[in-house]
Amino acid sequence: MKRLIPSAVNKAAALSRHSARYAGNAFDRLFRATSLVQAGQTPFETLHDNGLVSLRYYPPLTDDTIELDGMTIPVAPARHRTPIVIVPPLAVNMLIYDLLPQRSLVRYLRARGFEVYLINWGVPTRAHSHYNLHTYVAELLPEYLNHVREHSGEQALSLHGWSMGGMFTLFYAALSQDQHIRNAIVLGSPIDSHASGLMGLMTQKFSAAAEAVRKRTGFHLHDLKPHWFHSPGWANTLGFKLTNPIGSVMGYWEVVVRLGDREFIANHASTSAFLDRMVAYPGGVVQDTVVRVWIDNQLSDGQIQIGDDLARLENVNANLLAIAGQNDTLVTPAAAERVMDHVASTDKTFRVIPGGHMGILAGSKAPRSSWLALADWLAERSD
Repeated sequence: MKRLIPSAVNKAAALSRHSARYAGNAFDRLFRATSLVQAGQTPFETLHDNGLVSLRYYPPLTDDTIELDGMTIPVAPARHRTPIVIVPPLAVNMLIYDLLPQRSLVRYLRARGFEVYLINWGVPTRAHSHYNLHTYVAELLPEYLNHVREHSGEQALSLHGWSMGGMFTLFYAALSQDQHIRNAIVLGSPIDSHASGLMGLMTQKFSAAAEAVRKRTGFHLHDLKPHWFHSPGWANTLGFKLTNPIGSVMGYWEVVVRLGDREFIANHASTSAFLDRMVAYPGGVVQDTVVRVWIDNQLSDGQIQIGDDLARLENVNANLLAIAGQNDTLVTPAAAERVMDHVASTDKTFRVIPGGHMGILAGSKAPRSSWLALADWLAERSD
């Protein structure tokens, strides 16, 4: 019998180790994905909870430094006077703001010396189908901002809103005319929805059809009961992924290609924990958003109906930083930039950064392309 030469033995051992690593990663990703998830690790306190909506406060970090996309960031010992309140969109879970230890927006803002609060809209059910834009903008948001003011002892606030959260931020400032909203940061929020690429062309067609139906029959979508528009979490997950179907498929293909990279597999599991756990949209919100934001494109004229009231963007005078994603197919830069034409803010900035709709908030490029500049911009206006 021939003996295996040392090089052959080493190759066989290496192949065995590689095979075991690939098999272990594949098993964990398929059957033990929760053990890989690194999201949601930054501690927080719950200050208020009404059974659906809760208010989080992120206390000072105990570390001297944090790691951010390969950079070491010192934790600021002093805090800026003006707290920042993160106003999320509906349908998402809060893991997006604390996705990875080295890619956590709440952790980074806390390290930069900001008092950080976050409104968690919770998980609505069909029992909340009657909740509409007025419910969130004119009832819940003012209530929770008051709790922030009570806890922080500060009247002036900064609001950070991504996607629908950005619309909530603008609608609240426009409707309430709250002069204590000092800064507003709005990411990926459609103002001229008909200018939003393919989505815009589709909604233009729907708009023309809806107008024809109204003229001939007098029928409006708001004539229907809101529960018919209730959108379950699985449908929102599917819809979000279909905004970039090629990217979604390629993401899973990359898992196969990089199956031996444990860090990549853990990061993919953490991202999927957000994407695969989206929650429901209340029917009334879907009804209002589809009709007033997308079909009727009311915001392109600088105003929108919220319940029986009219929110005028000309009433927004907070310092404004508006950001759009260069590769965002849901809310293109052309759709987002129109905010600059309507708000009364004297200090207003619009930026286009790399990334898609999710990428501008929590993508791999977000820390360097937007977070650093965002925190610098905010620091200059928060004392």
